[in-house]
Amino acid sequence: MRNVITIALLCMINGMIYAQEWTTPIIEGYGRIKQFKDVAAQPDTSLEYNIVFDVKDDRELDGVNIGLFKIARLINMLGTGGVPQDKIHIVAAVHGGATFAALNDQKYKEKYNKANPNTELLQLLHDYGVEIYVCAQATASRGITADDLDANTELGLSAMMVLANYELKGYALMP
Repeated sequence: MRNVITIALLCMINGMIYAQEWTTPIIEGYGRIKQFKDVAAQPDTSLEYNIVFDVKDDRELDGVNIGLFKIARLINMLGTGGVPQDKIHIVAAVHGGATFAALNDQKYKEKYNKANPNTELLQLLHDYGVEIYVCAQATASRGITADDLDANTELGLSAMMVLANYELKGYALMP
């Protein structure tokens, strides 16, 4: 019995020593990651990361839109992996249920009676250089005007057009 307890304690201590905290090193406060140095498929500092995200879900993760969270997470992983910011080019096509995540605070409050939880993240992503396009087809079908959108977004003809244009330019699709 003593051996079992000793082994269990050693395993717990080992786990605590090697346990890592969740961090948000590049997009502060969003897109939490854990560092793992001894795993495959690490960021490649010799690559240009040209990625277009299809942000369509209204689900949230850590209090923000899950698609926007994923963009922040990727930036955090690439940045901590040594990929310089000038080699990271990210575009987001926001549509479907995610359209409301791109509302400005006033319109979001009118709809949900609270401030838009995505506002700060939209600003941080924009400041990093992420191009955020909101589908005009989705806004039109929801009665949203360009003036209703967060200033860190831009109205695009459609998410399909954004996705097609950037994929044809060689951007990898991140669904």
